[in-house]
Order: sequence, then structure tokens, then C-alpha cells
Amino acid sequence: MNQALLWITPILIGYVLGSIPFGYVIVRVLKGIDIREYGSHNIGATNVLRVVGWFPALLTLLGDVGKGLLPPIIASLPVFSGAIPNDRLAMLSALAAIWGHAYSAYFYLKERKFARGKAVAAGLGALIGFVVIGRVGWQVLAIVAGTWVGTVFLPKLFTRRFGFVSLASVLAAVAMPVSMAVFRAPSPYIVFGIAAATFVLWKHKENIGRLIDGVEPRLGEKPPLAGVDKNEVACAFLIHALTPDDWLQPRRFALATTLHRAGLLPLGVLKRMVLLLRPVKVDTIRGITTTDGRSVQVHLICVPWLPEQIKAHPERAVERCAQAARLAKDLGARCLGLGSYWSVVGNKGLEVQQAAPFIPITNGGGYTAGTVKQGVPIVLRRLAARGVAPEQAVAAVVGANGVVGFGICRLLVGRVRKIIMVGTDLERLEKSAGMLRRRAQKTGELEVETTTDLARCREAQLIFTATSTVEPVVFPEHVAPNAILYDIGRPADVADSVKEMPGVTVIPGGVVRPPGAMEGRIDVHFGEGCVPACMGETLLVAIDECYDRVSLGDRTKTENIDYFVELAERLGFQVVDEAAPQSRNAVSGRLTAPARA
Repeated sequence: MNQALLWITPILIGYVLGSIPFGYVIVRVLKGIDIREYGSHNIGATNVLRVVGWFPALLTLLGDVGKGLLPPIIASLPVFSGAIPNDRLAMLSALAAIWGHAYSAYFYLKERKFARGKAVAAGLGALIGFVVIGRVGWQVLAIVAGTWVGTVFLPKLFTRRFGFVSLASVLAAVAMPVSMAVFRAPSPYIVFGIAAATFVLWKHKENIGRLIDGVEPRLGEKPPLAGVDKNEVACAFLIHALTPDDWLQPRRFALATTLHRAGLLPLGVLKRMVLLLRPVKVDTIRGITTTDGRSVQVHLICVPWLPEQIKAHPERAVERCAQAARLAKDLGARCLGLGSYWSVVGNKGLEVQQAAPFIPITNGGGYTAGTVKQGVPIVLRRLAARGVAPEQAVAAVVGANGVVGFGICRLLVGRVRKIIMVGTDLERLEKSAGMLRRRAQKTGELEVETTTDLARCREAQLIFTATSTVEPVVFPEHVAPNAILYDIGRPADVADSVKEMPGVTVIPGGVVRPPGAMEGRIDVHFGEGCVPACMGETLLVAIDECYDRVSLGDRTKTENIDYFVELAERLGFQVVDEAAPQSRNAVSGRLTAPARA
């Protein structure tokens, strides 16, 4: 045979064998579903185990090990290698099998895209093949297999929980080239070990990040699967950083933030690095249980951009949101909520939905508006309890140019004596004020004032804020003694110094308390057991599967607002009507660092 053909044939056989998607085929035959649509969307044995059980997973494992085992054995046949196995040919054939598993020709020819495979089982099969042909000692196989088994099963003896398959795979992959070098395997096999370990590490980079953050699932922990589990629901919520200090909480970002604080990493460099980061899962909120017995998990996905970066890079921001949507789907989420400044990206989520049609997306505006509708009467009752008749009161609305702000103004018509509309565009304010005056003709007298001067808020006993600014806009000089403030802004519109004013009450608007005992590691200081209403809408959409009611764009239908309010009450959600103490296990649309003393 031609010498080139003698080399190409075993390598090609290795790639073809590696391309056989055993997990996909086995699950399709036994269960009639596409394994890529569930769980981690991986075609490997671990995902098959989580989704459909141990027997299909065992068949998948044997198939994946086998396709790594055969190529080095075939490459060592006398017709290709002569009397002595050709080490380089065996190594290349094994690498081809790993490459074929991760980048299968089967899927590319069929769909013009590759399936997800991490090639751990195929790599183990290749190592067994090296032992079979007598080129690598059995001790190496024993160390690698022992590392994997020990990492997964030993924790069960001490904690009653299995270990992490991803950690076991990474440690076993690293152990391969090290043990090969220790037991003096021929250099081509050491090269294989280094290449395979590097490949496995790269394929597990997100798993490593989740291990660092403590959110990686263990063996036996089955996440809720979209479209499969009826009483276990998963959704996802996208958050961002507010200041560079916010990068401290996810452990994977802590080193860079620490270096910045020590003066070793300039802020400009850190910001450029952050722009390169893709969405990552940083936490899973558990313990939410509805009154009808369904449990909900919320995967917190973070793109740690700052608000000014989101504003400065609108097209890339849409791209990051679309990537977050893909990650949400991979995690088994039924829908994705856009938190804080992500909620205004891409025409308030419309362009994001177009870029990610495979999962429902919401900006949460519908239920936020519903909680505000519920909150206004609560605030008026609080005022009455202080001995001030609401119909004689003056209310200021900061951010009255916006949809939510103007909605508050409409709710106040007929309930207060005067409304002070505060905004940045006086012409728009006047047009809106005209609509309020015409509406007031049906309910009685109403004085409406428009202004761009925040100092006019000092006349008001009630102040509502609903801006989209990064920094607080309402300070003590804008607030009268004993005033009640209802702050809907995220980040907060009202400065912390206002909360210290005697007699002044600041109520966080658009905040709800889901039913159950909510648990989460990320602390964003929204109050214990509380979430923003935009996340509440994400939960409601996932629970009820009312994907046709998601909030996108500028306008939200009144029928959808009422629907979310009614659904939330039925499922046990409560609107927060007082300032909640800051504590851990709190979640919001922004990622904030723990408060300092």
C-alpha cells in the first residue's frame, strides 16, 4: 500500500468511529427523543443518565469508550504498523477519535452544525487501547480510572452525596500525562495525554467556573428539564454588575477584582477584560414553592458588564443577551428574564427575542406594572395612617416621562389633590399632563405641574421614583420631613442618606416575596426572601407556561398586567409594602457586593 494511505486510513477510521453519536442514537431508539434538547444538551453518558436513566447511559458509555478503544488497536495492526506498533500513528488515530466525538461529521453532514461532546469516555477508551497494544502500562490506566472513581464516589462515604463528574473528568485527564511520564510511556503517548488533558480542560471551562462558584450539579442531582418535569420548573434571570466591587461575589471573578483593589490591575484593563466575557451561571436560587405544590429554580446568569458598558455597546449587548438565552436553554430553563439594564437592551428585549427564538424572553414590565398598581393604594393607606388625607395630598412622580412613571401618574388621578410631574423633557411632560387633566375632568379637580427641577419634590408628601439612571437622583434636599417615598428605580433612585432622615419612609417599589423558603448564595440586598417584580414575572411565565404574555418592547397590555397580578396572588406571591432589612439570600436585577460597615 502507498505509505500516505497507510497513515491516512487509520486516522480516518478513528475520526469516523469517533463521529458515531451513540448517546443521540441510543436515546432516539429507546425513548424517541433528541437528547440534545434536554439537560446540558450534551450527547455524552452523563447527560443521558440525568435525562433518561442508567441503562441508556451505560450503553452510551460503552459505545463512547469503544470508539476510543478501537482506533489505536486498528493503527497497530501489522498491515499499518509492521511488526512493531507505530506509536505516532496510534496516537494520531486516538486523537482523531476524540476530535470526531467532539466535532461529529454525522451532525455536520446532516445539520451543518456540531453536537456537544467532551470526549472524556472516548479518551478513556483510547488509553485502554494503548494498554491493550502494550505501549502504555496498566498502572497508568489504574491511576486515571481510580482518580475518576474516587472523585465521584468517595464523597458519598462522608457526605451522603456523590461528587462532581466534571471535576472527576478534569482530574483524571490531568492525571493521564503525569502518570504516563512517571511510568515512562513512549513520548507520542505523553503528547496524546497532554493534548487530551488540554482538550478536556477547555471543554470543561464553564464547569470549572461553576465549581468555583459552587453551582455545579453533582452526580445524581437531576435538574428540572424544560418540557419534561411538570412539578419542577426552572427559569433563568440575567444580571449585571453595578460597580467594579460587584465582581467580588462570583468567586471566579474575585481574583481580578482583588488585583484591581491592590493596584495591580488598572480599571481600564479590567473593563476591557470584562467586555470579552461571555454569560456565566453564578448561582441557582432554590426553595421557591407555589401554593399548588410546584417548585421553582432560578438560574442566575451573569454578564458582569457595568451599566455604562451596556449603554456604550448596544449591538454587543444584544449578542450577550442572546448568548445568555442559549445558556439558559442549556440549563433547562423555560424562559429568560432580563434584569435591570439588560431589560432595556435591544428595544427592551424585542431584538434579543429575535436573536434567540428558541426560548421565551421577558423584560418583566408587565408584572412590574402590576405591582406598582397594587403598591399605589398601599402607599396612600400609609399616608392616611399618618393622619394626612390622600385626596388633599401632593404627590411627585420622578421619571414621569417614562412608561412606568406616567402609569403611576394615571393611577394617582382622582386620589390626590396635585401631581408634580418631574422629568427631563418638559415638552413631553406637558403633553402627558394634558392627558391627565382631561382624565381628571371625569373624576374631579386635579392640579398638574410639570418641571425638570427635583427641588419641587419638597412640596410633596408622597414621592414616586421610576427612572433608569445609574446613580441616585433623589437626595435629602429634595425631600420634605415625614414624606413617604416609593422607589421603583433599579438601581435605586433614592440615595441612602434619604433613608436616615427622621420621619421619612422609603418603600422599595416593584418588589415581591415568592412563596416558600428562598435560598441563594448571591446577595444583592433586595431584602431577605425578596425578588424584583421583573424576576417575579419570569417565575410566573415559567410556572404557568404563558409564553404569549411575556413583556417585550415599550408597551404592555392591560390584560397581561391583570393576568400576572391575579396569577401571582393565586400562587402565593406577595407584594412587599415596606422597606425590607438588607440580608443574604436576596436577589435583584443587579449584582451588588456585600455592604461594608
